[in-house]
Amino acid sequence: MADKQAELTVGGENYSFPTLEGSCGPDVIDIRKLYGNTGKFTFDPGYKSTASCESALTFIDGQEGVLLHRGYPIGQLAEHSSFMEVSHLMLTGELPTKDELDEFTHTITYHTMLHDQMRQFYQGFRRDAHPMAIMCGVVGALSAFYHDSTDISDPEHRKISSHRLIAKMPTIAAWAYKYSVGQPFMQPLNSLSYTGNFLRMTFGVPAEEYEVIPEVERAMDRIFILHADHEQNASTSTVRLAGSSGANPFACISAGIACLWGPAHGGANEAALNMLREIGTPDRIPHYIERAKDKNDPFRLMGFGHRVYKNYDPRAVVMQKTVREVFDALKVKDPVFETALRLEEIALSDPYFQEKKLFPNVDFYSGIILSAIGFPTTMFTALFALARTVGWVAQWNEMISDPGQVIGRPRQLYTGPTQRDYVPVSER
Repeated sequence: MADKQAELTVGGENYSFPTLEGSCGPDVIDIRKLYGNTGKFTFDPGYKSTASCESALTFIDGQEGVLLHRGYPIGQLAEHSSFMEVSHLMLTGELPTKDELDEFTHTITYHTMLHDQMRQFYQGFRRDAHPMAIMCGVVGALSAFYHDSTDISDPEHRKISSHRLIAKMPTIAAWAYKYSVGQPFMQPLNSLSYTGNFLRMTFGVPAEEYEVIPEVERAMDRIFILHADHEQNASTSTVRLAGSSGANPFACISAGIACLWGPAHGGANEAALNMLREIGTPDRIPHYIERAKDKNDPFRLMGFGHRVYKNYDPRAVVMQKTVREVFDALKVKDPVFETALRLEEIALSDPYFQEKKLFPNVDFYSGIILSAIGFPTTMFTALFALARTVGWVAQWNEMISDPGQVIGRPRQLYTGPTQRDYVPVSER
């Protein structure tokens, strides 16, 4: 709602623009008529000060370390909810009743299988193909197999394609792993949970029964919840931008996966784990702390600080507790975890890190957990994509349903040559 005006003076002329107030967070200045009224654009590289859309899905307060999904704190959801429940929440806006959850879970469970011809599609990749490369291709190809649900103007089509994407992503990710290690694909098992099914398809083999360890299943479910959505980040904005053109949902999610693959976005947990392994043992931490403070040293403490959070990442609190549970259940004794705990303790008590507000983020611990469970680092971002699919699908649905939605078209500050006349090659 507009409650007050923002005044802008350009070239001696005064202009007024309405200020819009959301339910949480800062007000925004509505500059949709800026160019028409003033002939000027705004310049905001990286969109750090730009609200690209109106959304009721996720709210972040980086200063206070708050993350809400549909109003619910992420800590409460990770502690008490399940990924299926959170998925229902993101898609519909409300936590499900018992009957609604059972129906939703049943729907997702019975969409988990892939078309049998997809096996041949996997065979087209090299054995050493990165799982994210496979996921980009396979998810994009879903529209060639499931073109009965790509009419984005049909709410029922949107609902079916949303369910298919959420349901099939664990199978797609698990098969990407299986293909890379030369093991046979495992089909979904309807008697297992969403997360248990994924673990079995990833680590199970036809020769023997696979036992789902409850602590590991719960840890993976928490990781999925913590990565379900995170407001208008790079990959989500990519999904929305692709969707604004009217592209089918499978193509849009494939675009999101491609963006997530970037090391500055989805690869942070792998980088944090590699850093902890480089440090090795707690006694070496002071040396690396000093290196991190040295502006001339390229070393950086990975897993600390966040583009949005200027406080303790609320997801990291859950992750620290989950690491201990997984290590105890698997009887893992890994010096990397002890190094991580000690590094966090030292860094948080150091005035340098306090001043710069460099707190641990979710990536600081998630890589340790995934490694302990048995995932290679190449799968880390694929798991991120699996979980984030729920958020991408919810964001895409919200955008398509918005009557004010228009195709995304950022403008630019042009700094190239001004107009010049063509000169024939013989005269140059």
